[in-house]
Amino acid sequence: MNAMHRAPPSFRKQRGAALVVGLLLLVILTLLAISGMNTASTELVMAGNEAFRQNAFQAASSGMEDRLETLADVPQLSTPTVVEKTLSGKDAYKTSTLYQGDDMNIPGFSVGRFAGIHYQIVSTGRSARDATTQHTQGAYVIQTAGGGGGNTGQQTLESRGIKID
Repeated sequence: MNAMHRAPPSFRKQRGAALVVGLLLLVILTLLAISGMNTASTELVMAGNEAFRQNAFQAASSGMEDRLETLADVPQLSTPTVVEKTLSGKDAYKTSTLYQGDDMNIPGFSVGRFAGIHYQIVSTGRSARDATTQHTQGAYVIQTAGGGGGNTGQQTLESRGIKID
C-alpha cells in the first residue's frame, strides 16, 4: 500500500517549482500593471495641461479682440495702457496697449486731414496650473487729424467690467 502513495522519482525533484514560477509570473504581471497605471496617469496630466494651455491661448485671444474693439479710445501716451479682466473660472487676460506714433501722410487720404495712429498690443492669457500664453500684434487706426484718444475710452471700458491701470 505504501507503494501507491509514493510519487515517482521524477516528480520528487520538481516539488515546489510550480509555486516559484507562479510567484515570479505574478510579480512580473504586477510590475506591468503598475507601469501601465503610471503611464496612464502621466498621459492624463499631460492632456489636462494641454487643455489649460488652450484655455490660456483663448484668453489671450479674447484680450486681443477686446483691445482691438476699443483701440480708438486708447490715450496717446508714452506709457502703456494696461487692462486686466477675469473670464470664467481661473482664466484671465492682461493686455498692454502702447501708442507708438502717428503718420500724417497716409496714401489715398487728404494731406493733413487724417492721421494714422500706430499701436502695439500685447495680450497675456492665464489659466489653471500656471498656463500662460502671449500674443503681440501691431495695429493701425485712421482717424481725423487732431482727434486722439481720451478718458471717454476709460469710462467705456469700465462700464464693460474691464479694469484699467
